[in-house]
Amino acid sequence: MGERTTVFVGCDVGDKFTDICVLDGDGAVLETARVRTTRSSLEGHLRGYERARVVLEVGTHSRWIAAALGEAGHEVIVANPRQVQLIWKRPRKTDRTDALLLARLGRMDVELLAPVHHRSREAHVDLACLRARDQLVGARTKLVNHVRGALKPFGLRVADCSTDTFADKAQEVVPPELVPALGPMLDVIRLLTTQIAAHDKQAEQLAKTVYPESKRCSQVFGVGTLTALAFQLTLDDPTRFKHSRFVAAFLGLTPGKDQSGDSDPQKHITKAGDRFTRKLLVECANRILSPRGGLDSDLRTWGLKLAERGGKNGRKRAVVAVARKLAVLLHRLWLTGEEYQPTGYSPRPLAA
Repeated sequence: MGERTTVFVGCDVGDKFTDICVLDGDGAVLETARVRTTRSSLEGHLRGYERARVVLEVGTHSRWIAAALGEAGHEVIVANPRQVQLIWKRPRKTDRTDALLLARLGRMDVELLAPVHHRSREAHVDLACLRARDQLVGARTKLVNHVRGALKPFGLRVADCSTDTFADKAQEVVPPELVPALGPMLDVIRLLTTQIAAHDKQAEQLAKTVYPESKRCSQVFGVGTLTALAFQLTLDDPTRFKHSRFVAAFLGLTPGKDQSGDSDPQKHITKAGDRFTRKLLVECANRILSPRGGLDSDLRTWGLKLAERGGKNGRKRAVVAVARKLAVLLHRLWLTGEEYQPTGYSPRPLAA
C-alpha cells in the first residue's frame, strides 16, 4: 500500500498564471498563492510538499503540467470539467475560490472528478498531424466555396470536379477582370492541395510503420486510414475500457440521461470527448449508409432499416446510431484482432 496523502493542492490553471490552494488532511488552508504557468514555477512552489495530491481541470496546459508534477513525485488528478459544474455554474466565481474547491473535491473523493486519461506524448504528436490536415482541408473548402460564389454573379460556374483539380478548372473560367481577386486564392488552393497530399502520405506511413494495428479497424468498409489512425490515437490504450460499448460514451455518441421520477425524456447525444474523431466516425457512417455504400453488411442493413422507420429525422438519427455502433466495432476489432465479417458475424480471431 502506498503512502497516505496528507496534502491536497487545487490548481486553477490560466494561460499565464495559476492560482494554487493547499489544504492539510483536516481540510484547513495551509497556503494560497498565484504563480506563473511554467514548469519551474509550479515545481518550485510545490517542492516543499511531499507526494501531494494535485487537482487541476483538463485543458490546454493540463497534459504537460500533469507529466511534470507526476515526475516530481506528486499524485496528479486531471478533472473532467463536465463533472465540476459546481465551479463554473457558481454565481460568484474567482480563480482563488476555484482552486480551493478543486482541492476540497480532491480531498473528499477523486471519483467525483471523473479523472481524465492523457494520451502519451507520441500519440499526442501524431494526432496533431491528423488534426493539422483537417484544418488544411477546412481552409481549402472555404476558399473553394468563395471562388464558386464569386463567379455566380457573373453567370459563370466551375464544372463539377474533384477538389484536387478545382484550381485548374476554375482558372479556365475566371474572367480577366476577376484575376486580381481570385488568382491568389487559386494559388493558395493549389498549395493547400499539395500540403494535404503530403499529410496523406505521412498518415499512410504512420499506419504502416508505427501503428500497424490500425489495419484491423480499416477492415470495415467506409473506414479509411485517417479514421483508423485517429481512433487508435484518441483512445491510446484499448485495454482501459472494460467494455467496448464504453467507447461510444467516451466519444460522446450516446444520448444524455436526465431521469427523475417518472420523467425520462429522450435527449441528444452528449458530444463529450474528442470532436475530431467523433466527426470522422459520423462521416464513415454517412458513407456506409449512402446509396453508393458499396459493400453490403449487417451494419448497413441495420442502419437503413432504422432510417426508414425514423420519421422526418430518421436519416440523421440512423447516421449517429451507425457511428455509435461503429465505435464499438472498431474497438472490438482492435482489442481482439478478430477478422471483420460484414455479414453473419461469428468470432474468428486473426492469426498471430
